[in-house]
Amino acid sequence: MIVDFLFLEQKVVNTFVGYYILPYLCIRILTKVQIQAKMSSKRSHIIGFTKMHGCGNDYIYVNTMQYEVAYPAEAAIKWSNRNKGIGSDGLVLIGKPSTSDADFSMRIFNADGSEAMMCGNASRCIGKYLYERGLTKKTEIRLQTLSGIKPLWLHLDGDTVESITVDMLAPKLEDASQFIANNGLSLGTFVSMGNPHYVIFTDNIDQVGELGPVLEHHSAFPQRCNIELAHVQADGAIRTRVWERGSGITKACGTGACATAVAAVVNGKASRTSNIVMDGGTLSIEWRETDQHVYMTGPASFVFEGEIELTN
Repeated sequence: MIVDFLFLEQKVVNTFVGYYILPYLCIRILTKVQIQAKMSSKRSHIIGFTKMHGCGNDYIYVNTMQYEVAYPAEAAIKWSNRNKGIGSDGLVLIGKPSTSDADFSMRIFNADGSEAMMCGNASRCIGKYLYERGLTKKTEIRLQTLSGIKPLWLHLDGDTVESITVDMLAPKLEDASQFIANNGLSLGTFVSMGNPHYVIFTDNIDQVGELGPVLEHHSAFPQRCNIELAHVQADGAIRTRVWERGSGITKACGTGACATAVAAVVNGKASRTSNIVMDGGTLSIEWRETDQHVYMTGPASFVFEGEIELTN
């Protein structure tokens, strides 16, 4: 009888464990696995970045040969915020080119997350970054952009890149995909430097904050537009203020400086070589007659470096 009782008791225990304890443990294990899987899918990693500016036009630069930025448009919006992020006019990704004709590539995302075709100031900064960070020893670099391959010439003082000249290629005064002519808009001159610009010569360049947002979204510009208000000074230099598509008022714009210089020649206001004075500094622009290319020369500067968390 004692043996039978013990056998019965063991069966009860096994039944209780089988029907109640084991299912509970399985549920706990599965739940923990699911939670860990969910957490791993949102795992964050650290991205190293460099803040640079060209004449005050500041961007966040990330070397994608070292760090992956899976969603750059989202990162650009978050990191560009000057109150809650790093603060910038946008995000620039430096990477490998997709063609053997170029040495490196560049992608640019404005502060609103939109992708830009080209940025002259960012191109110069990349030249300085690549050379002074030891990624190249070339003083002539071919940079792949969405508006073509841009040659960069680095001007050195010892091991320091003092200034950079960028071949911005030939401008276009007509581009149906960027500007719809004869639609009643006759304030200024359209110039495409790969990206669209509209240059207005006026004695009141400080109206850029009022005219900029209106003209950026004007129906004449299917891809929106960068707006420059310019005034020729007594010394021949051209004082310019910029409203950048997707970023608003910026301290400078390399392609905008080029567009302004071209518009000045077209309108008989300047020679083919001019200094464009913007809020953040001065760029020297030459619209060369021999090849019709626009050459931009100016400085680039490091601001600081840091790390930031990126959540996938």
